[in-house]
Amino acid sequence: KSSVQTIGEEQIQNPYTELLVLKGHQDIVRFLVQIDDCRFASAGDDGIIFLWNVQTGEKIHELHGHTHKITAVAPFSSSDVTEEKMNLIITASADRTVIVWDCTSGRQVRKVSCFHSTVKCLTVLQRLNVWLSGGSDLCVWNQKLDLLCKTSHLTDAGISALVELPKNCVAAAVGKELIIFRLSASNSGSEGWNILEVKRLADHQDNISSLVSVNDLTFVTGSHIGELIVWDALDWTKQASECNFWDSAVHPDVQPEIKLSQSPHETSVQHLTSDEECVFAAVGKGIYVYNLQMKRVIACQKTAHDSSVLHIERLPNRQLISCSEDGSVRIWELREKQQLAAEPVPTGFFNMWGFGRTNKQANQAAKKMQENTPVYFLELVGDLIGHSSAVQMFLYFGELGLATCSADHLIILWKDGERESSLRSLTLFKKLAQNGDLQLKL
Repeated sequence: KSSVQTIGEEQIQNPYTELLVLKGHQDIVRFLVQIDDCRFASAGDDGIIFLWNVQTGEKIHELHGHTHKITAVAPFSSSDVTEEKMNLIITASADRTVIVWDCTSGRQVRKVSCFHSTVKCLTVLQRLNVWLSGGSDLCVWNQKLDLLCKTSHLTDAGISALVELPKNCVAAAVGKELIIFRLSASNSGSEGWNILEVKRLADHQDNISSLVSVNDLTFVTGSHIGELIVWDALDWTKQASECNFWDSAVHPDVQPEIKLSQSPHETSVQHLTSDEECVFAAVGKGIYVYNLQMKRVIACQKTAHDSSVLHIERLPNRQLISCSEDGSVRIWELREKQQLAAEPVPTGFFNMWGFGRTNKQANQAAKKMQENTPVYFLELVGDLIGHSSAVQMFLYFGELGLATCSADHLIILWKDGERESSLRSLTLFKKLAQNGDLQLKL
């Protein structure tokens, strides 16, 4: 029997009681990116990009230009003062091309096909009005797809993730290593740029699978074997780390050697997201809330889904949304637990109170600190069942709802049923009022 928490039909706190199914893709839909308040783009293994209206579900544009699957997508708003502001999207593909699209017209702005390998990630540095492509090397481009500078060949494995750091720096995940690069404008002219490798961090024991910026002071990385490292974003020193995802209390009936054989799958960090206070980690089938100030996990759901959690996001109302390979999308609420004085505090997986053997005084200090610390838990408040295959990711649009994409080739818009019903009633009332005015005039 599955140990995953379930919820009945009465989902009082789940507003998403209506759904719109958007069809068009012919293969797995892996990417959703927000263009503005009411438009988003979808892309996946069929190589086609669709632009949608999130309010109505209307398909705005169908963009053809790639011959293989899409590997990365990024939105980019032009900030050229001489031109009208343009909403652009950049797409990279396994066909080793990158295309910039105009979201208003649906036309290609420019296409580049000079890459030696597939571009796996795209990052826009809006403040510098440039964007970066990561593959076997790191390239810097302007919005017109002019190559400003590039690094020498890094590795055949290539850059798997990029994150912007302060002082014109970026962190690139290359296998087990984290490479810090600094961008600088050359003295020769405003369009000239240099990119310099300034540091290599080899603290991870396995390939880095997720990378997230918390704020101007902190960023966090996660690996395939469940390591989580908190970094200083200014001097790139390690602030905290943890790799003890297997806790003896979690599976007391499982032998250590079996645990070790299962751990690479069970403890892989699939996705990280954060706010100023916490990092939210999708780890195996579970979700973990790691408080940066306390340097420990304050809440977790070890089996949040039946399969690996692929994407999580923090909502403004202390809620989390997660989606999984099992095809489900779930809503969680972070709540404070009313704890009895005699009840022991769970240590959690990213326990930062000490590593290995610690002295008695340190243990007592940690115990006292834990006793005065509130304990939180994640409660399941909504279960969105609609997809028949792995849900890759989602976008949250506030009152306009939620967009999810899946390996079933579909995109679903989840709508607040009460809001939609009120809007329909208002529209009907306006039509009746207009008809009444016409009858009076006649």
